Amino acid sequence: MGKPKFITDREELEKLAPMLKAPIKRQVFVCTGKSCSKVGGEEVLSEFARILEAKGIRQGKEKKGRNPMGEVLLTQCGSIGFCSIGVAVMVHPDGTLYGQVQPEDVPEIIEEHIEKGNVVERLALMELQN
Repeated sequence: MGKPKFITDREELEKLAPMLKAPIKRQVFVCTGKSCSKVGGEEVLSEFARILEAKGIRQGKEKKGRNPMGEVLLTQCGSIGFCSIGVAVMVHPDGTLYGQVQPEDVPEIIEEHIEKGNVVERLALMELQN
């Protein structure tokens, strides 16, 4: 396997990865690993996707119904570390870890945390210490 070409030209990088220009404020990780999948991980991920896309704030390709200049990255992941109390959701850069998240909790997390910056205390297991 050959070594990949290292690109130094910012304009070329932005052409290849347009998200580099997006004003991203938060990244939401939703666990869909083995344990979280058993308690609704895929459904929680789908609800985040549905609402973020409807609000036009999910960063991504326009042809996929997303906003190239969106402020929120939604990322599916295999484990956050709270597998026994899933579905686990982590919001960065805030460092907030939520547990036992259900699809019906997603609108509150988006409205309160993602949009207003207020942690949803009833679901928060851990918050980044300043």
